[in-house]
Amino acid sequence: MTAAERRQAGMTANAMDRFIDGIELAAAAFIGIVAIDIFVSVLLRYLFNASIPDSYDFGRLLLGILIFWGIAATSYRGGHITVDLVWAAAGPRGKRTIDIFATLVLLFVVTVQTAMLFDKVRSTRADHVLTYDLHLPTWPFFAVAWAGDVSAVILIAVRTYRLIFHLEKLSSEPIAKAVE
Repeated sequence: MTAAERRQAGMTANAMDRFIDGIELAAAAFIGIVAIDIFVSVLLRYLFNASIPDSYDFGRLLLGILIFWGIAATSYRGGHITVDLVWAAAGPRGKRTIDIFATLVLLFVVTVQTAMLFDKVRSTRADHVLTYDLHLPTWPFFAVAWAGDVSAVILIAVRTYRLIFHLEKLSSEPIAKAVE
């Protein structure tokens, strides 16, 4: 349930729900930033035969940020693409057990990924990696991506907790209906 839906239903959002909404808003903002970067770059290239300095570096670094914040946004809602015939055939208790197991596996994988990405941030800063044209340090971009990954770990942990102890706090409506 989004913040707007909770307000319409007369429910107040707790701090965790506001945090979740903030992460989703950040992911949406990064989508907008990447779209604007691509649009302006193409417009300048084709209309004025000019380019933004370091547009390639900014594009790839912003895309990395977008990916990690997108992981954070989809991790809690369970809105990622899934195909699971066993889950579809299971009863409610079996589905919940599968969901808990899958979320725990996802939590482990994303936690390891977050640790490895932190090492990348640290090594990029230590190696003084710079962009090509403007010679800007790239480690802040990696740090923002890492923050998205940390957010994903937090949200997956919250999802796991709610799946186990407070199932009613997760959205009761499925993200996508099965195709019949």
